[in-house]
Amino acid sequence: MTEARIAQKGPYAVDVVAGKTYMWCACGRSATQPFCDGSHKTTELRPVVYKAERDETLYFCGCKHTGTPPLCNGTHKTL
Repeated sequence: MTEARIAQKGPYAVDVVAGKTYMWCACGRSATQPFCDGSHKTTELRPVVYKAERDETLYFCGCKHTGTPPLCNGTHKTL
């Protein structure tokens, strides 16, 4: 299994829009963090689909080691 790269040791604040679908990068290789740009194709990792239920600011995981993908759960504090 390929291990995810740490894109940054902290979350990405994103203003999501209700009804919109987001593809969170799980591999850490995307140039468009925190979202997927297809860079995972050389790995076994795949992006995580997130559909926003309402307009709000969410914190997408930047370290790629969260226990609650795609959202940050503070795991980056232990890395």
